[in-house]
Amino acid sequence: MTLKALIADDHKLFRQGLISLMNTRQDFVQVVGEAATGKEAVLLAERLRPDIILMDIYMPECNGLEATREIRK
Repeated sequence: MTLKALIADDHKLFRQGLISLMNTRQDFVQVVGEAATGKEAVLLAERLRPDIILMDIYMPECNGLEATREIRK
C-alpha cells in the first residue's frame, strides 16, 4: 500500500526538499499535492483526500493549527 501525502509549508525550498526525500521511496509514499498556505491546504485536502498531511504550524492565510481543525471537520 502506498500512502498519499500532502505537504503544507509556506517555504517552497522546504517543500521541495521533503518531496525529493519522499520521492526516493515511491513504493511507500506518493506526494499528491503541496500547499503554501493553510487555506490552500484545506482546499487540497478536501479535493485530494490524502492519507497523511505534513503541516507547518506557522503559515499565512490560516495557520496550520486552524487548517488542521478545519480539515478534521
